[in-house]
Formats: sequence, C-alpha cells, structure tokens
Amino acid sequence: MKDLSVIIVSYNTKDLTFKCISKLQTALRKGKLSWEIIVADNNSTDGTQEELKRISDNKEIKSILNKDNKGYGKANNQGLAVAEGRYILYLNSDVLVPEEAFFDVLVTDMDKHPLQGALTVRVQFPTGSIDPASHRGFPTVWRSFCYFSKLEFLTKNIPFLNRMFGGYHLTHLPLNKKHEIDAPTGAFFLARKEILSTLHGFDEDFFMYGEDLDLALRIKRMGYSIVYDPQFTVLHLKYQSGIKKKNNTKVRSKTKGYFYDAMAIFYKKHYEKLYPGWISALVYAAIARKKAAV
Repeated sequence: MKDLSVIIVSYNTKDLTFKCISKLQTALRKGKLSWEIIVADNNSTDGTQEELKRISDNKEIKSILNKDNKGYGKANNQGLAVAEGRYILYLNSDVLVPEEAFFDVLVTDMDKHPLQGALTVRVQFPTGSIDPASHRGFPTVWRSFCYFSKLEFLTKNIPFLNRMFGGYHLTHLPLNKKHEIDAPTGAFFLARKEILSTLHGFDEDFFMYGEDLDLALRIKRMGYSIVYDPQFTVLHLKYQSGIKKKNNTKVRSKTKGYFYDAMAIFYKKHYEKLYPGWISALVYAAIARKKAAV
C-alpha cells in the first residue's frame, strides 16, 4: 500500500493538466511518502488522452481514458477504485501546488489525528483571495438565504453578525488559522481511503458541483472532522476546464444548470425531510427560477 494517491479528473485542459502534474511530481519527489498519480480523463479532444498514452509506461502515473464524459464524481470514483494509497487527494487539473514536501506534513498531521477524516489547505485564486468554495458551511435553508440575499456579504466583517449571517462561508472564522470547517472544495480534498471506500466515494447523482459538499457531510456524519489548514497555499486557476470556458455562452449556461441541479439534489437528499412542505416548495421554486434565468 502507498501513502498517497492523487486523483485528477481532466477535461480539455491539456496544458494545465500536465503543468499540474509536473508541479505535483516535484513536490512529491521532495518528500518521503510513497505515492501515485491517477488521471481520469473524460474524453478530452485537445490531445490530453494521446499524451497520457505516451507516458503510460511511467510507473508514477495511472491513466483512465474514458470514451465519454462521465462527470466529475464518477470519474473520481474510477480513480478511487484503482487507488493504492492510505490517503486520497482529489485535486483539480487547474490547481498548482507548491514545489515543496508539504504533503509529508499533511499526511503526518492526519496520522496524528485519527478522527480527522479530511483536510484542505488555503486554496487561493491568482488575485490572492481565497476560493470561497474551499471554506464552507453546509448550505442549510437559513445559510443559503443569507448568502443569496447578500446578508452574508454585508456582515462578513462585523463581529457577531458574521456568525449569525455568514454561515454559508463561515465568515466568522479566521482564514489565517487552522480550524474545523464543514466542507472544502473538491479542488483540494485530502481524505482517508478507508472512509471514502466505506462511503463509496462521490455520489454519482451529482454530475458536476455539489458532490464535494455531499461527501463532506457524509464524512461528518460518520463522526470525523474536516480541517482547514492555511499553513500551505495552492493556486486555483478556476474556470479553465472545457466545460466551463466563459467565452462559450451555451456551455456557460449548461454549466450553471448543473450547479442549480446540484442544489436541488443536495436539498432533496439531506434537508427536505427536515422542513415543512411549504418551505421545500419555496426552495425548489427559488432554484428553478435561478436556473431558468441562466
């Protein structure tokens, strides 16, 4: 068994994918962990699969070459099925890691805290701001209302009020200190293989978006914590995959549709039974209205 398996799902991000892999290899080679990189490609048409075939004899890299787009969750589950690591890192193809042996530190920390089920680092945009998806609370009806009504934004720097209204992104917690969170982003999601195997990985009902929140909630329900550790930072070059490119209106609309579909799936799976029917009706109506406006 290896210490760490890194799973990367790629879709038409050839240059970024191999830049991501290159930096990842540099970081891992500087450490003492045993490791592997697993790339699950969702039928890219930009030469990614051809390049993966070319390096298929590389013992550090395993390739899964899909003939259609399986979606983010299912492709990650394909990687999980062949992973040999004690720990699994879900890493987006548009994330660049620091070229230092920081994985040794993260794995050691996980080893020291057996009830720590998952961990993330500071996931940062090129602007220097944190990716808000990497530091989240679970999207209850109240938290979602505060976020979409802008109450979270208006109170994010006001003590007490940010605790009351900022639960969607946990705005009351300091981003420069290590602490527990509800959910990280799937862009950098380190978790124990035994937990992921028990949970069967991501819920494949989520084609894209929402699957990381769902997985985090299920990990928490098993009694494990999820930790945000800002001592290390990774760079997230967001909106780079072929399905997300902003210069294609049709693709952009389809992507936002997946986002709102994920909201409905998550609510139905985890919250619908907790609220009276009239609230659920309002929630689904609000999601449908948002999706229709895309």
